[in-house]
Amino acid sequence: MKDAATETDPEAGQQEPQESGKMSFLEHLDELRKRLTRIVAYIGLGFVACFFFARQIYHFLAIPITKALPEGTKLAYTNPTDPFTIYMKVAFIASIFLTVPLSLYEVWKFIAPGLYRKEKKYIVPFLFSSVVLFLLGGTFCYMIVLPQAYGFLLGLGKDFMPVIKIDEYLDLTNTMLLGFGLVFEMPVIVAFLALFGLVSAQFLWSKFKYSIVIIVTLAAVLSPTGDAFNLMIWAAPMIVLYLISIGVAALFGWRRKIKGLE
Repeated sequence: MKDAATETDPEAGQQEPQESGKMSFLEHLDELRKRLTRIVAYIGLGFVACFFFARQIYHFLAIPITKALPEGTKLAYTNPTDPFTIYMKVAFIASIFLTVPLSLYEVWKFIAPGLYRKEKKYIVPFLFSSVVLFLLGGTFCYMIVLPQAYGFLLGLGKDFMPVIKIDEYLDLTNTMLLGFGLVFEMPVIVAFLALFGLVSAQFLWSKFKYSIVIIVTLAAVLSPTGDAFNLMIWAAPMIVLYLISIGVAALFGWRRKIKGLE
């Protein structure tokens, strides 16, 4: 690690101190280990807290499918240990959403040493937008995607008696909730890439037609159903987020141009 902790800020054209100066590769790895350890600790503490409310959380997560099931039908389990495992799973997924602000803060603290002082002012909008978008993605999945998907699937099997295992339902539901939470982070990721000049609005717009193909393909793979309506439910928010990302990249590109960085 070098003693000199100053570096030229291209925006200001002058020497500006950094928090931790230059870090070696091993120091970066140690910093990464520290941040990941804290994230795991946050989720662990959140898991303990959520486990006490696991039954209530389970009933909340089960609403999208129980509303589509015939009246009086419940989800099933085949192993005596399944209920305990189920409550652990719901406590785990709840702990991720509960501790996401702290986890994203640790991500920021890992990135921050490589930024200039003026770039560190983005911590508040970064954390706020990241948390809001992650929760918004999970909410969109829970309120819109899950009811439509399970309603369609159970509608196809209305001539049969459904015997749906709780663990299989939760595995699929948890994957979809986390997946939508991460997908909704797209504008934040693009904002950081645009901040450093790694992507531009022109580049993203020029690749728009290819992005549509990739998004629709991804939606077809991730969607639990194969019908056009549910495919649209999956693909539409990703396309909107991509367009928002183009706007975000344009905003940061204009800012860099004003400051003479491009």
